[in-house]
Amino acid sequence: MIEIKNLKFKYNQDQTSYTLNNVSFHVKRGEWLSIVGHNGSGKSTTARLIGGLLVADSGQIIVDGQELTEETVWDIRDKIGMVFQNPDNQFVGATVEDDVAFGLENKGLPYKEMVSRVQEALSFVGMMDFKDREPARLSGGQKQRVAIAGIIAMRPSILILDEATSMLDPEGRQELIQSIEDIRQQYGMTVLSITHDLDEVAMSNRVLVLKQGKVESISSPRELFSRGSELVDLGLDIPFSALLTQKLKNQGLIDCEGYLTEKELVEQLWKYISKM
Repeated sequence: MIEIKNLKFKYNQDQTSYTLNNVSFHVKRGEWLSIVGHNGSGKSTTARLIGGLLVADSGQIIVDGQELTEETVWDIRDKIGMVFQNPDNQFVGATVEDDVAFGLENKGLPYKEMVSRVQEALSFVGMMDFKDREPARLSGGQKQRVAIAGIIAMRPSILILDEATSMLDPEGRQELIQSIEDIRQQYGMTVLSITHDLDEVAMSNRVLVLKQGKVESISSPRELFSRGSELVDLGLDIPFSALLTQKLKNQGLIDCEGYLTEKELVEQLWKYISKM
């Protein structure tokens, strides 16, 4: 669905090094790819280049078989919905319902279809009861849900999340991540998320690590989490289950190799207890 070939970019020609230096990767149709790395590694720059908000110095960006150029940028933007870190920057409507309808009005959709799409999108993210509220009076998690509802209503092929969960509390973050997965399954959307959040990474199919503007690795979440203390050097925390697994192994309570999810760790503990 997305193919990046030898992408290079820097914000001004006085920079001694590229923000992105010869980056290549792809995202499969319907896949969830997370991009992680330290601040300044080029994560958000990559998202903005794909969305046509920045122009690459060299390389190719191909979206759904169409190369991103000055002539095709508007066609490609129709296929992409972006949700940023601060949803307040995206609100334009006086009410939640108005805000979700804004993009549809711009596209000139018939009124009945617009009403249907807005209701469907708000229902999907659990915000139908808030349709007459002012967006500014919502909580952080509710604002992000409304921002995502606006994207769902437009029905793009690709959803790009740029640190969209970073300002939420743990409960709100988990609810939003689950909503994103439900959206991906329901509408067959391709999801690209820029994140530091381990739960968000865990939900993805593959993880791309950027380091100093270059692709450090591409792997499954399990393979990435198995790298243990290396994760800190990549701008990530070590998962709680990995830390606990190591402590239990050191005490001889479990015997296993590699990364265990919390569910798998519980199963290992039950096996140990059943032998006592």
